Amino acid sequence: MATLSRDGATLRSTEAGEGLAVVFQHGLGGGEAQVAQTFPAGFRRITLECRGHGGSGLGERRPFSFDMFADDVLAAADRAGLDRFIAGGVSMGAGIALRLACRHPKRVAALVMVRPAWTFAAAPPNMQPIAEVAGLILEHGPDKARTIFAQSATATRLYHEAPDNLSSLLGYFDRPDAKAFAQVLADIAADGPGVSQHEVAALAIPALFVGNAMDTVHPLSSAYTLAAMMPNAVFAEVTPKARDSKQHFSELHTEITTFLQSHSKVRSLIPS
Repeated sequence: MATLSRDGATLRSTEAGEGLAVVFQHGLGGGEAQVAQTFPAGFRRITLECRGHGGSGLGERRPFSFDMFADDVLAAADRAGLDRFIAGGVSMGAGIALRLACRHPKRVAALVMVRPAWTFAAAPPNMQPIAEVAGLILEHGPDKARTIFAQSATATRLYHEAPDNLSSLLGYFDRPDAKAFAQVLADIAADGPGVSQHEVAALAIPALFVGNAMDTVHPLSSAYTLAAMMPNAVFAEVTPKARDSKQHFSELHTEITTFLQSHSKVRSLIPS
């Protein structure tokens, strides 16, 4: 574990394993624990906990953005001595990885994108539940906000369509720093990776896109749309976490491991 100081924020990074260097980022509200569950063993994995996540502080800069988080992640890669690496992540982390690939193409050798929640537009409709939760917490505080949200049409819809999403959203109210973190939620839900269709289509690097059904916040169509635009992309659909969590992660680990081990083009780009 290491720390990185940026703009008054102390950011915590973790490195595990050996072999191919993969900078793999967590989702909005996640951290090292989420990544450890999502990413398979057998590779050198570096994860920076973004501002306000895990053991990282908020710092002084506002608003929070993909641009800010991507710059922080690149600084962590520099600190780890990585000139070229595989970038990846889950949800928000996938968006960060995509931004890095488009903005720093000489640094990113391949992409591993798990349940991407953004494509090209800022504040996509699937971010509305997160924006709603953030707004309620900022206006009412976490306790009253939770009661209001639990009775909302959004919560009812997610209960039937995407119970895993609902569980994650309810977790935002229970955070000890819920009021402060709500601003991170609001800012990121209103933002996006800031990449264009032309930029993504121009990425000739190998890429894996993984999605699943029963997920309103991370539409399966987002993973498919991005994969279809890249010339060397692979698309995979896995069992929804809401249906069978154990099977979901087993299939996810297999897809990532197979992609990283079987693509000689990927391995040739990254020194072991």
